Amino acid sequence: MFPGDLNVLNTLGMVVDITLVTYVIYKLITVIRGTRAVQLLKGITVILVVWLLSSLFGLRTLQWIMSQAVTYGLLAIIIIFQPELRRALEQLGRGRIFGRNITPEEENAVKTVEAILKSMKYMAKRRIGALISIENETGMNDYVETGIPMNATITSELLINIFIPNTPLHDGAVIMRNNEIAAAACYLPLSENPFISKELGTRHRAALGISEVTDAMTLIVSEETGSISVTKNGDLHRDIDEETLRAMLEKELLLTEDKNPSSLWQWGGKKDG
Repeated sequence: MFPGDLNVLNTLGMVVDITLVTYVIYKLITVIRGTRAVQLLKGITVILVVWLLSSLFGLRTLQWIMSQAVTYGLLAIIIIFQPELRRALEQLGRGRIFGRNITPEEENAVKTVEAILKSMKYMAKRRIGALISIENETGMNDYVETGIPMNATITSELLINIFIPNTPLHDGAVIMRNNEIAAAACYLPLSENPFISKELGTRHRAALGISEVTDAMTLIVSEETGSISVTKNGDLHRDIDEETLRAMLEKELLLTEDKNPSSLWQWGGKKDG
């Protein structure tokens, strides 16, 4: 091997080394982003800058103090950053720290799915009637304006509280838009389909009605049976279990697959309409 080849290999190794270190530092920053560790890192940076300046200008007392801070700082960092370090190690163990970054929109969608599932499960178990419509590409401003504006972050507790019987907002539908509750107590158009089962009540007819005029996905909890139903594109699917509902919500909100009528309902279920 010639000396020129060694120089090329050394240069390539340095480039790879620097790239890997930069990537690791970037990933660590993404882990602590939004936590109190960011402010602590700023404090550490100030200490290091003061230490360098004191060394440069010969400020011996200040240099000694900063040296002691740096010497014992490693132990302090481990103690102070213990929650962040544990979080980073957990993500490393799950293989997530070096995986694809989740965008804020995807993170909000995941939280929305979990909030809806938790609230639907709670209300179904206690037979609390509910009607939730998720806006898609077709605007629902006309129906949002019939209700009470909220523009609130979606949580399971808020959804449950809205539909508790005899509360001001329980009668009507919740309309979700961009992973937020746009409005509650909204009025949805009733379906005029003559073939709808006579056993279905106003909530199911409203859910079918909105699915006939928009591309919204609408969830229903029956007050009589506690069963969960879903409507979209004029189709009503009844008695949906939790796993099927999760798959439907992930497809609708996380865009895990192409959203078309034939693929949306591939999980089966009891279909009317």
